[in-house]
Amino acid sequence: MNWYLENGKESDVVNYSQVELKRNVENYPFSHKMTSEQRNKLLETVKYITPSLGYHLQYFAMKDMDEITIRALAEKNLIPYGFGKNEDTAILMNDEENICILIGGEEHIIIQVFVPGLDLQNAMYLATEIDEKMQQQLKFSYHEKYGYLTANPMSCGTGVKAYTIVHLPALTISHNLSKMIAMIQNLGMIVTNEYGEDIQENTAVYKITNHQTIGLTEEAIIKNIENITKRVIEQERVARKYLGKHAIELADKVYRSYGILVNAKKLTYKEAEQLLSDVKLGTDLGIIVELNDAKVKKMLFYAKEANLLKREGKVYTTEEIEIKRAEVMKQIARRKLKMKGVNEYGI
Repeated sequence: MNWYLENGKESDVVNYSQVELKRNVENYPFSHKMTSEQRNKLLETVKYITPSLGYHLQYFAMKDMDEITIRALAEKNLIPYGFGKNEDTAILMNDEENICILIGGEEHIIIQVFVPGLDLQNAMYLATEIDEKMQQQLKFSYHEKYGYLTANPMSCGTGVKAYTIVHLPALTISHNLSKMIAMIQNLGMIVTNEYGEDIQENTAVYKITNHQTIGLTEEAIIKNIENITKRVIEQERVARKYLGKHAIELADKVYRSYGILVNAKKLTYKEAEQLLSDVKLGTDLGIIVELNDAKVKKMLFYAKEANLLKREGKVYTTEEIEIKRAEVMKQIARRKLKMKGVNEYGI
């Protein structure tokens, strides 16, 4: 099963954890200064060493992927939006998709490891293991004083970025979220929406990441993010207990959202996202008994447009997508849904 359909530690609050290691290969200019010939040489080199890395990694050239496949990868946060626009890029990925290595993007190589729930330690262990295997065959740019050299100066040093993606509906509903965000930022961390963009209204999913990569060890970066995330988890659970004191109002809110979700004739993604946030809260608290975690994760997965289209294997108009999204929400809620298209990249 793919990692984004599984539960992990503290999954009631933490959707998943992610570790990135940013690396550049010696004797190549940074990505934004590379010629097409240099890009192709880098891609061919990485493609050649892929079988020796293990982990059942496969090489996928972005130029060989269709638009919907690229969008589906971005919806799963495996690649940044816009990554596939440059044809001289590629990814290395395994079947479970918990490892996705970007080639030729902002940096020459970005090793990404994903785990459900809060488990940055194991994510970091696996990322480091992959890094060491790659360094046996590729020499990465490294400076004795500045550490690993990167095109973005904010990423040099360890080159480590650690993320936790958290679901904070109770803090949002109780209007305590701004205090929590201020606390996180005061501790030197960055808070964005799930896709690394500025926080928008009517969202309850946030990404917490480190700002500093130089002057700290990899272990310190991971420990800092984990400790801050644990404080966030604690505060979210306190907020949920507070909401639980108003049991009728809370049950009414989450069941209204559930009722709309499973009875609507059409749904926009934004509507589905907001409804599912309430439904996940109700399911996590044991209020909504008609669903379980697995069904909620499938709903969250197929609410996203490109992954819905991958499942259907068809192209729809905007209105047809909204109708199909509502139909799939009903199917997941009321009977078993066979997962289709999750790993089908058509390449």
